[in-house]
Amino acid sequence: MSDLATTKMSSKGQVVIPENIRKRLKLKAGAQFVVVGDNDVVILKVISPPAMEEFDQLISDARKQAKKAGLKKSDITAAIAKVRSGK
Repeated sequence: MSDLATTKMSSKGQVVIPENIRKRLKLKAGAQFVVVGDNDVVILKVISPPAMEEFDQLISDARKQAKKAGLKKSDITAAIAKVRSGK
């Protein structure tokens, strides 16, 4: 069930999420969001870090995809070195 509330944007572009919504969604200070704007609609989507179990699966999936694509550790090391050197 969604709550309906109104809020205002400050001169600094800050928007307060109403307390009842913050409590229902268990939002805490420092919560991060992806912000999507389209015409007159603004959507805030909470970004939450994956649980360690999910992270392990993400890493496993990434390794499988890299192997399937023929990537080697040396390719990744070279790409990182290139980015870090700015070349």
